[in-house]
Amino acid sequence: MKIYTKTGDDGTTGLFGGGRVRKSSTRVEAYGTIDELNACIGLAATEPLSEELFAGLAAIQSDLFTMGAELACVPGREEKLRLQLLGDADVERLEAFIDRMETGLAPLTTFVLPGGTRAAALLHLARTVCRRAERAILALDDTPPRFTIVQYVNRLSDLLFVMARLANHHAGRPDVPWMPARI
Repeated sequence: MKIYTKTGDDGTTGLFGGGRVRKSSTRVEAYGTIDELNACIGLAATEPLSEELFAGLAAIQSDLFTMGAELACVPGREEKLRLQLLGDADVERLEAFIDRMETGLAPLTTFVLPGGTRAAALLHLARTVCRRAERAILALDDTPPRFTIVQYVNRLSDLLFVMARLANHHAGRPDVPWMPARI
C-alpha cells in the first residue's frame, strides 16, 4: 500500500466517519496541533529521564492519539472510531501524577524560564505547544469540543510544566528564574 493517496491534492482531507474538510479548517488545525504536541513529547522522551517521567510521557502520547482521532472524526460519529474516548478518569490520572511529582520540588517563588537541562527545555516546548493546542481546540467552529478534552489539555500543560521542573531537579539543575530587567 502506498503512503500517498493523492486525495488531498485539492486542499481537503477526509474525516473519520465520512466527509471532507479543507486542510485549513479549525478542526484540522486542532488535531494537527495535537499531532505536533505528540511529536514534541516524543522528542522530549528521547532525553535521559526517570522511568516515571518516561512512562508518563508514553501514556500521554497514547492519550493524544485517542484525542487526535476524536478531533479528526465527523462530530457525532465518534462511535465509528471503535475506541474508548478520554474521560474524567484520564483527567484525574493527570492530576494525581502532578500531585505525586510536585511533592519533591521546591515551592515556586518566581516565574521560571524554559531551560536548565535539555530535557526540561523540551518539556517546556511541549507545554507551549499544548497551550496552542488548547486554543485551537477551543476555536473549533463546527462543533464545540467535549469538556473533558478541554480539561485534559489544560491539565496536560500543567503536568508538562511540572515534568520540566522535575527533569531539572533529577539532573541537579535549578530552575531558571525569571529576573525582570529593572529600569
